[in-house]
Amino acid sequence: MPARRAAAELITSRGIDYVPAVVLDATENAAERFVTFFTDNIRNPHSRRAYHKRVLDFFDWCDEQRLDFTDIKSFHVSAYIEYLLAQGKSKSYVKQALAAIRMLFDWLIIGQVCAINPAQAVRGPKLVVKKGKTPTLDDDQMRELYAAIDTSHVVGLRDRALISTMLFTFGRVGAVDLMNVEDYYPSGKRWYVRLHEKGGKEHEMPAHSKLEEHLDAYITAAAIAEDRKGPLFRTTYRRTKQLTENRMSQPDVWRMVRRRAKDAGIAPPIGCHTFRASGITNYLCHGGTLEKAMNMANHESARTTGLYDHSGDELTAEEIQKVWWDGI
Repeated sequence: MPARRAAAELITSRGIDYVPAVVLDATENAAERFVTFFTDNIRNPHSRRAYHKRVLDFFDWCDEQRLDFTDIKSFHVSAYIEYLLAQGKSKSYVKQALAAIRMLFDWLIIGQVCAINPAQAVRGPKLVVKKGKTPTLDDDQMRELYAAIDTSHVVGLRDRALISTMLFTFGRVGAVDLMNVEDYYPSGKRWYVRLHEKGGKEHEMPAHSKLEEHLDAYITAAAIAEDRKGPLFRTTYRRTKQLTENRMSQPDVWRMVRRRAKDAGIAPPIGCHTFRASGITNYLCHGGTLEKAMNMANHESARTTGLYDHSGDELTAEEIQKVWWDGI
């Protein structure tokens, strides 16, 4: 069918590589409408991948229950939510799945694929988050991590500069790995960094003096100062110490972080977000304000920034000893 061929072309060109059978067997335009939900409606590539995976899982479940597209009702969506919880999925995972299903059906209604949204009235699990789960590094661990990086070659200088960019800007890895050389630039007497954040937003902030030192050393060693439009953080030729002209991907950065943590003997399973959380925590521990941290992290609310603050997490022995009864 023409609609399905058009959908297939979109799938190939936009990386959405699968349309579930339940959708393919619905209306004439269902497949194309399904694909355009992701390609036209969701700009952030990470959200697109996550939502695509969640709705595929839902329709796979529908297929296992022998449900046609027109059979899906609110109680089926409710049953799926209960199924996810019974499988041990986290509440945040389940809430994201429900949001993806609900948004997709809203999109399908607009495209006249269906008349009602079966997920509209379904309630997700209650989730109250007061502290983020991202592991942070204390001062000693951070020093050990940096000390373990061999900066006698350009790859070590690159990794140190990349970690420092995430740490001192509180930047998301998705914003940092999109930086070009020109996104580190002088303005007056200071150097600035420009991060490409969610929703096409650009976030500019002064570079920390230590970040300047690390970026300058890396850019000089890599000889990329004149390639202003080129990617700032670049991959290597396999296991050599030579850089390519290609941009590091998020998985590349994650693997680098894990390698560096292992080299430093750091046991907690840290990731890229660890540096965002550690930077915010360190800033607040040294007298920074939550409001300024929110601006630096480019958060919409102070509550979100507070999730990253682990400055009050450590209980001292002195605090525990305040619980005291005579004669026990």
